[in-house]
Amino acid sequence: MRAVVQRVRSAHVSSRLDADAEFETVGEIGLGACVLVGVTHSDTAADADRLAAKVVGLRIFDDHEGVMNLGAADVGGEFLVVSQFTLYGDTTRGRRPSWIDAARPERAEPLVERVVEQLRSSGVRVETGRFRTEMRVELVNDGPVTLVIDV
Repeated sequence: MRAVVQRVRSAHVSSRLDADAEFETVGEIGLGACVLVGVTHSDTAADADRLAAKVVGLRIFDDHEGVMNLGAADVGGEFLVVSQFTLYGDTTRGRRPSWIDAARPERAEPLVERVVEQLRSSGVRVETGRFRTEMRVELVNDGPVTLVIDV
């Protein structure tokens, strides 16, 4: 599994089911992290658990001395989790990415949901996007702080 974690002042995701529909906000947070999650074919529930533990334990928020020593729970932070199959796009050949390394939605959705469940079980508020829809994510990156996590 792969995640891109961005520390944010705020973030929200809107979604629509088809091209004729209007976008509607489905998830919104204040201070916290926007977590884009990608799943590949070999990922397991154990990988989802490891990813969630890594994300919830990240010390990416400033303490009173301006040093990144605090986790989301320490600052009342929240998570916005959005499934992102394009994190497994392969651009080594040509200019059109290949998505062959990205897991199919039937495999990916339960693993992304497991990450969300694990994050919620830590006591941190978690909002999500909507799987298998067109989404728009808007955020105010804080720092900026952006990390890529592979498990």
